Order: sequence, then structure tokens, then C-alpha cells
Amino acid sequence: MIITLKDGTKKEYREAKSVYDIALDISEGLARAACAGEVDGETVDLRTIVDKDCELNILTANDPKGLAALRHTASHILAEAVKNLYPEAKLAIGPSIDTGFYYDFEHESFTREDLDAIEKEMKKIIKKGARLEKYTLPREEAIAFMKEKGEPYKVELIEDLPEGEEISFYSQGDFVDLCAGPHLMNTKGVKAFKLTSSSGAYWRGNEKNKMLSRIYGTAFSKKDELNVYLEQMEEAKKRDHNKLGREMELFTTVDVIGQGLPLLMPKGEIMIRTLQRWIEDEEEKRGYVRTKTPLMAKSDLYKISGHWDHYKEGMFVLGDEEADKEVFALRPMTCPFQYYVYKAAQHSYRDLPLRYGETSTLFRNEDSGEMHGLTRVRQFTISEGHLIMTPEQINDEFKGCVELALYCLRTLGLEKDVTFRLSKWDPANTEKYIGDAAYWEESQGKMRQLLTELELDFTEADGEAAFYGPKLDIQAKNVYGKEDTMITIQLDFALAEQFDMYYIDENGEKKRPFIIHRTSMGCYERTLAWLIEKYAGKFPTWLCPEQVRVLPISEKFHGYAAEVEAKLKENGIRCSVDDRSEKIGYKIRESRLAKVPYMLVVGAKEEEEGVVSVRSRYLGDEGQKPLDAFIEEIAKEIRTKEIRKIEVEN
Repeated sequence: MIITLKDGTKKEYREAKSVYDIALDISEGLARAACAGEVDGETVDLRTIVDKDCELNILTANDPKGLAALRHTASHILAEAVKNLYPEAKLAIGPSIDTGFYYDFEHESFTREDLDAIEKEMKKIIKKGARLEKYTLPREEAIAFMKEKGEPYKVELIEDLPEGEEISFYSQGDFVDLCAGPHLMNTKGVKAFKLTSSSGAYWRGNEKNKMLSRIYGTAFSKKDELNVYLEQMEEAKKRDHNKLGREMELFTTVDVIGQGLPLLMPKGEIMIRTLQRWIEDEEEKRGYVRTKTPLMAKSDLYKISGHWDHYKEGMFVLGDEEADKEVFALRPMTCPFQYYVYKAAQHSYRDLPLRYGETSTLFRNEDSGEMHGLTRVRQFTISEGHLIMTPEQINDEFKGCVELALYCLRTLGLEKDVTFRLSKWDPANTEKYIGDAAYWEESQGKMRQLLTELELDFTEADGEAAFYGPKLDIQAKNVYGKEDTMITIQLDFALAEQFDMYYIDENGEKKRPFIIHRTSMGCYERTLAWLIEKYAGKFPTWLCPEQVRVLPISEKFHGYAAEVEAKLKENGIRCSVDDRSEKIGYKIRESRLAKVPYMLVVGAKEEEEGVVSVRSRYLGDEGQKPLDAFIEEIAKEIRTKEIRKIEVEN
């Protein structure tokens, strides 16, 4: 057989070999560093036997897939350590994730002291260097084996596997776990790890199931890589919007109100309002007309759209279908409402495209275990829009939606922080979607063509589409590396038929329009969270809830400070006066801690000459300036939405 390596080199073997043995034949150093293999593009275990011609890539920890195998091995070491220290603990699942790994246990919550003890036990296991051995069992034997071990979660996982599915286990010494792999050859390959935190997690993410205890960790092949990551995590904690946003009094949450229902405090409301007014004005410049539609509707509407069949579990339903004459639901989206705005009048091809925009408050019944600050909530507001068009207009309208999204990202300084994903249907799970394979291939092909023409660097993902059409998802990661969707643009060739939408073409015939669902900036709450973490609370001036703080050096200058404040407000600048009986140095420090971009110090000389002494977080001491000159400068900065570079450290 001929094995083609990543660099194009070809290796010929007379007999079948494992991936590990091929790595060893290439070099001992490569075999020592190997974490997994990639055979014809599929990630495989090092123990996998290669018995035919193929392309082979040996994956080390420098490759994300190789690092995932290392981290998966670390999760098994964690599980063994927990079982050694807490034999009564029950094992659930323990995958690798982008930032490391976790394992869920049925056990009381773990303290930091517990994690330290578990780390010590893991080090002992790693030092022993037990080989990881893979083997399989028939279904009934596998179930009996895990029942004998008293592992009910593993039994449930096996029972849920399809008939005929290979049921594999990995052993490391006396410890055995149900797992598909891949894994390192032995435990000594985990050279640097850290258990980072613990939390509660519902079994299978369902709040109706038992709450388990989850331990998070991370692992690398080198200690210096681990140290860099831990330093980054310390910085991330400082930027975490869930912490910093509360400290800055932008938002809060209250148990009696409920999870996923944040309260925007005055400063946070100012920021959301500023964003909203900007987006609404920008959309109107681009030909959007605005609608305002109800927050709820009868189930009949959602049955027409398909949401009732495909999305009901994610909706807040009001009423009992069996007992009540009418059942309502809070809206999870605005599209069918805007479709009826369209249907209220007959439209000609000359009317199209029609671009409807709405600042839409939506409701989605997220699992409580998924709630997090402003990024995963049950009530949120988005810059939603639906464009109704003829087939000939699709290219220009789609590209216009992408251009608007990119404009929003550039203005916010976020354009370098995103990735682009073509989200497709899952042909193995067609019940989740409307339309047949031909419909999906056509619509996905159309979006792929448009993204290519726009020269966007995008990936593709199965199973991430809306139930009615493919999406361009613009993705971003939070400070901990978790990815969320920020902006979506969706092609829809199906719902016009379901809602009997049409236009009159140039021949006087009825035709179905095509529809684009899109957001220009996405969810306002999630965007605010993103901005908090991006700027560590030091927002561009135009977004700051407080843009200027006037600091009189003593009570004698309160009158002039009030005049300065009044003139700033006349020019639309958000400001306040710190008239406390405190030393000026203390007031400056307080302003810095509040992340106010500009401080205007006023005293005798400033009042006499009609000037202000400007201190900014950008340049520090900017010297004295005539008040009118300062107002002109900051007003321009706000109007142009400039993002000034911070050039000094406070």
C-alpha cells in the first residue's frame, strides 16, 4: 500500500500498519509527539490500522485536532483521579473543548481545595504512564459491564447508540471508560495541565434532568504554553462582561425575575439606545422601511411558518393546546409578522425589493444551564430585517446585507474579531428542515457562490442552518474562547409559498418572491457584552454612557463647572460634574476607574480665561483648551464614531 504524507512524500508498505507505527517509521521524535492521525481527512486514533492506499497526516499538539486528542486523554485522567478520591462519584461525559476539556460527575459540588487534590492525583496517574488500550464489546456485554460498575449514565449512553454501532472502551491501568477516542498512547503525554473551575451542569443540558458537577480544565504539550494560557485567562477574568458589566453598573440580574432576563441599568440603557438609534438611522439611509409588530401571536401563525413543528420547544407557549380554544406564544422571530405587513397590499415587481426593518424584542426558551450574562438570554432585542425581492435581485440584496454587516463591524472596531460560516442543513437529519435535498443543494450552492464572489474567507458547517434555509453566520469568541453567532444573513426560498406571498411580474402574472432574513448588527445585548470584553469597558467615546466628567478643584468653582456642563449638554455631549468635597487627585482617579474618556479640570485660571484643562484616557494630560474648541473636537469624534487609540497608561 502507498501512504501519501502531508508534504507529498510517499511511503510504501507491504503489510498493514497502525498510524503510530507509521509515525515511528518516519521518525522517533514524530512518534513521541504524535497525538492522533488524519486518514483521508478523517481524524483517527493512533491505534487505527491503515491497510490501503491513503493520505495520512500525523497530528501533534501543534494541530487543533491533535491537541483535542491530548485534552481528551486529560479528561480520562481527570475521571480516574476523581474515582480514586471519590469512589461513589458517577461518571457522565468528558469531551475535549476549544479551551481544554471537562468531565461531568454525579457528585456534590467541588471546591477549589477539591480541585487541588484532584490535580495531585492526576499527576500521580500521569507519572505512572499507563498505556491507553482500546477494545470493543457487544452491546449487551457493554451494558452489563457498566451496570456492574454502577455507572448509570454510561448505561444510558450505550442504550441510546444505534443498533450495530461499535461500542468502544479505553483502559488505562485499572480504569476503564466508554469512549470513541481518539487518545494518546499513554498518560505521560499530558505534560502540562490545570483544573480551572467547577460548576453545575444538567445531564445532557436538559434542566429536567439531574444537576451534575462539572470540572473544567485545560492541557497542553508544554508548560510554557500552559502558563501563557493561564495568564490570558487572568486577563480574561478582568474583561469578562458578566463581571465587568455589573461592576460598571451596565446591567444586573435578579433571581426573583428569572434567569436570562437581565435588567439594563441607566448606563447600559444609554449604550443600547445609542446603538439602536445609529442602526435605525443607517438602515433608513439604505432604503429600509420600519415596522412595529406584536410580541405574541396565536399558534396558527407559527404553524403556517413551520416554527410550531420545528421550534416549539424553544418557544414560550401561553395556554394549553388541549384545553384552550386559542393558544398564544411569545414570538421567537419577526418574519411571519412582517410577511403579513407585505400581504396587506398587492405588490408589483416595480415595488421590489422591499426592505422591512424592525427593532424586535424576541423570546426564546433557552435551557437554564445555558444562561450567561448578556450573551445567552431568554428575552433580547435584535436589529431584524426581511427583504422581499425578485429572483434577479438576490445577488445585489444579499451583498448589500453583507456590506451593511461589515460596516457595522468596522464602525464598532470589531471587524478583525469575526469569522464567517456557511451554515447548512444536515442531510442525515432531514426532519429538522423543510424542503427536499434539491432545495437545499440549490439554496446552499447559491449562498456559497455569493460568499465566494464577495471574497469572504468562510468555513462550512452541517446542521447549523435555519429550518427553512442556509445562513451566513458571522461568529465571534468571548474572552474565554467560546464562540457565539453575532450576525446572521439567511436565504429563504420556501416561506413565501407557505404564506402565499406573491408579486405581479411585468407580464401581469403572479410570482413568488424570494426572501432574505438578516440582522445588521445582531442582538443588542450580546453586542454590548462583546463590546465590554473587547474594550475592557473603555468604550469609544461615542458609545460611552458618560463622555465627559467636569472636575472643579474646589467649591468656589462649582458655578463655572455648571456652566461648562450646560454647554456640553447643549451640544449633545453626555456629561456630569463631580462636585464632591474631595481633592482633585482623588476625583481624577475615580473618573479613571469609571472609565470616563475625558476629564475637564476647572479652577481659577480656567474660569478667568474660559478654558478647560483636558485630561483624557487617550493622551493623558492634553493641556488647556478653549471650551468651544474642546466641544468642537469631541463633537466631531462622536459624530464620526472615531475610535481613538489609547497611547498612555493611566
